[in-house]
Amino acid sequence: MSSAAWLPAPEILRSRLDRAAEAAGAAGLDALLITPGSDLRYLTGAVGGSFERLTCLVLAADGTATLVVPKLEFPGYRDVLVDDLGVQAATWVDGENPAKLVAGLLSNPKRVGVSDFTPALHVFGLRDALVDVEQHLAGPVIGQLRMRKDASEIEALREAGAAIDRVHARMAEFLRAGRTENEVAADIAAAIVEEGHTRAEFVIVGSGSNGASPHHSASDRVIEQGDVVVIDIGGPVAAGYNSDSTRVYAVGTPRDADVANTYAVLQEAQAAAVNAVRPGITAEEVDQAARQVIAAAGFGDYFIHRTGHGIGLDVHEDPYIVDGNAIPLEAGMAFSVEPGIYQPGRWGARIEDIVVVTADGVESMNNQPHELVVLGE
Repeated sequence: MSSAAWLPAPEILRSRLDRAAEAAGAAGLDALLITPGSDLRYLTGAVGGSFERLTCLVLAADGTATLVVPKLEFPGYRDVLVDDLGVQAATWVDGENPAKLVAGLLSNPKRVGVSDFTPALHVFGLRDALVDVEQHLAGPVIGQLRMRKDASEIEALREAGAAIDRVHARMAEFLRAGRTENEVAADIAAAIVEEGHTRAEFVIVGSGSNGASPHHSASDRVIEQGDVVVIDIGGPVAAGYNSDSTRVYAVGTPRDADVANTYAVLQEAQAAAVNAVRPGITAEEVDQAARQVIAAAGFGDYFIHRTGHGIGLDVHEDPYIVDGNAIPLEAGMAFSVEPGIYQPGRWGARIEDIVVVTADGVESMNNQPHELVVLGE
């Protein structure tokens, strides 16, 4: 474990802790039990993963915060346990039961919220230590806070968006006939780091028929002249906030005669969804704005996923831009707008930008052209 290379100011983190505690109480929870991951990073700045030894922030509804951490890992948390943050430490050593230590920090709890991605190893340990205490997911509480980004978070998303735009602007260096998807993906991954990310979180290179699989990654398929290629890439910058942007390229003139007209439909759909974004409109209405354009053109059966997902410290988080999500958009919400058209066995296309809801509309974090980019001509 290590503390974050980039930490929000202590007053920002303390405000998050206080708001999370208040939200927990409003949800009828006596405490939140937050293990390492993006929720812990959001609340304290601590970066790290869960291991077989339990680390857990015990955040009581009254605002009292204690980090239960193995003594051998405590040095890695010193930077986040600053006096201004008001988080105490409770260490334990091998042979002791850390779940019982967590339980001892709570006074007659009835209901607690546990981090969504806490390993089952620790969920079961906490269950055994907190006898007769109801366990609920903490995600609905923390997610309500995290989906509304503050100014520093939005600036980090701008940085990430600009960095991934620079990678897309270099695509002619990597993408050409005769190379495999894996070769292209390796070069893109290196460029993602070169252009300002800490790592490449994902690289999708879907050429030809592979582009019709939305979550294809990369393979040994050799890219051919005339291929349409979907490039979906992203990763975190030092602040921990992620980029995620998709553009479509053609290696020479597309071999399929319907590419231009179909791609024009996709452009119109993506623009319609982005233009619909503003405070008060619902998440599902943004989804419908894209879906209606694609369906009207006869491609409704080929748009097989939601229009978007929230983004921040996680690549996928609230709010989800999908049918059935009636949450009204608010300033500070950040998410992708990424409709796609996928024709199995032939080719596919997706255009994706990250956008942030502003006080009166929308700001895009990505500014690369949306047109089909033809390379190698």
